[in-house]
Amino acid sequence: MSNKESGSRWLVLVIKLPAAPSRHRVAVWRELRKIGALSLGQGVWAVPDVPVFADGVARAVTLAEQAEGQAVTLTAAGRSAEDAARFQALFTAARSADWTEFLADCDKFDEEIAKEIRIAKFTLAELEEEEQSLERLRRWHRDLTARDVFGAPEAPAAARRLKECTAVCEDYAERVFAALHDVTEDPTEDPTP
Repeated sequence: MSNKESGSRWLVLVIKLPAAPSRHRVAVWRELRKIGALSLGQGVWAVPDVPVFADGVARAVTLAEQAEGQAVTLTAAGRSAEDAARFQALFTAARSADWTEFLADCDKFDEEIAKEIRIAKFTLAELEEEEQSLERLRRWHRDLTARDVFGAPEAPAAARRLKECTAVCEDYAERVFAALHDVTEDPTEDPTP
């Protein structure tokens, strides 16, 4: 399905949940936010009708039903090309906000490693923590890429920033290993005279 076709069909979820306990509302809300669904109003959500959203929609419906609520899933399309374009623009704007948040986290990642280098904190524990942070960024990037079906303008910059963060982490890893092994010579040089 092309991006143009995916912009013309949407899944609209209408979810009604009991007022209490609130944990059920929160669980459904988290699931829908996790998949990038657009909130259209009280208990009404929408996603493009493409396979990447199917599992998340099914999980939200199951959560609603388990909470003794109701969930109705409808297929919808804009009545005009302008309606479809407006809805696509809303969805893309939400993805742009996601990418902006991702880019800000990439900046925080770089700042954290720069701080560790500045204070010469070259420990395996710190390296492991930074590698876990990088892996979180990678997972987040994969998730955002999967649900950015219309191609938000920030996506290419995010891909570049992830590569830059990877290079920064690799540089930090080399510094950690050099500090741990007290490498004062070029390890590629032949030690024999």
